[in-house]
Formats: sequence, C-alpha cells, structure tokens
Amino acid sequence: MQVNILEAKTDLSKLIRLIESGREEFIIIARYGKPVVKMIRCNDTPVENRIGVAKGKLQTPADLDMDNGAIETMFGGVL
Repeated sequence: MQVNILEAKTDLSKLIRLIESGREEFIIIARYGKPVVKMIRCNDTPVENRIGVAKGKLQTPADLDMDNGAIETMFGGVL
C-alpha cells in the first residue's frame, strides 16, 4: 500500500491499525508520488495477544483492605 504524505498525516492512526492488525505488512509513504518512507511493524506480538499476559502471575495479599479504615480517617471520612 502506498499513500502520500498528506494522507499519512491525516490517517496515521488508521494506517498504524492496518499494520498492527496484519491487514498490511508495510505501508509506503510517498512525496509527489515518489516513495520516501516504509512503515513496518516493529513489535512482532500482535496487540490482541498482549492483553492479559500477566493473568495468574500476580497475587493479591489477603489483608489488602486491612488499613482502609485508617486511610478513610486520614482523609476525614470522605471515602
């Protein structure tokens, strides 16, 4: 896919999504119809595969809420 600089400036987010989703492997940005820059993905892990990567790896202590009363008092009972 090739786009001109004005289109790249206007639709940069859309162009990035095309590359992230894998619908485009790369995008050429041209000036006056002449290729100048090649946009490619620099992270091989697709966005949808990164969500939840820490699932099950973190543990919450059982006494996490133990100090809530003291913290509420420090804030004047506003909580």
